[in-house]
Amino acid sequence: MTFLDVMDRVAQLFEAIGALVLLGGLGVSVAVAIRAWWQHHDGRAAYQLLRETFSGVILLGLEILVAADLVRTVAVAPTVENVAILGVIVLIRTFLSFSLEIEIEGVAPWRRAQTIGGRRSRGSSSSGGLEPPV
Repeated sequence: MTFLDVMDRVAQLFEAIGALVLLGGLGVSVAVAIRAWWQHHDGRAAYQLLRETFSGVILLGLEILVAADLVRTVAVAPTVENVAILGVIVLIRTFLSFSLEIEIEGVAPWRRAQTIGGRRSRGSSSSGGLEPPV
């Protein structure tokens, strides 16, 4: 087995882990939301909890998939075309991650320091006190 074969397998492993994180995270997020709805009978809060919980899962999944793209592009097929495609993929995934981070936090990262002592801090939510398990 050559180095390229090993790196291709590593990239496939990262992709599989990313997919499993997304699927498992969806299942856990739905279970947490259903439990919250069952206990509090507040569909809106349960839905918000589902969104917040799954957004974090998506962020983790995206980071793992970017790692797979990096391994595949740099180690397996480092052509100019593949590096350009990787750049576009990373830009798109970075934009998605940034958007999800704002969705989770409720505030842009450069304004987070202004809200820590005031209105909102990491971990607070509008889900009526329903928080994902730690």
